[in-house]
Amino acid sequence: MKKEERIKKNAHFRLIYKKGKSVSDSNLVMYYSKNGNNYNRLGVSVSKKVGKSVVRNRYKRLIRESFRKNKSIFKQGYDIIFIARVGILKSNYSEVEKSVVGLMKRVGLVKEGK
Repeated sequence: MKKEERIKKNAHFRLIYKKGKSVSDSNLVMYYSKNGNNYNRLGVSVSKKVGKSVVRNRYKRLIRESFRKNKSIFKQGYDIIFIARVGILKSNYSEVEKSVVGLMKRVGLVKEGK
């Protein structure tokens, strides 16, 4: 992912939490809001409750890869934050990918016909 497609700063995270909308399933919570650009920006957060740093980083990579792989079917112009829940520990890559795409579909951020 390109540098401008990431959300890194704490202030940006807080702004999206405050003004954005959220939706969740057993693995992930997703916050989203319009960003006024013609590309999506992604932020990923995994709590220490999920596990030690190796485990947390693995699930961050899985979420980012799921998003990157399906980027072409998503509508553009949104800031999106995924927060991993403890339930993600029982999930493999395909289940994480299903959660990412499922949440995006639920809020209408998937292009028509995809």
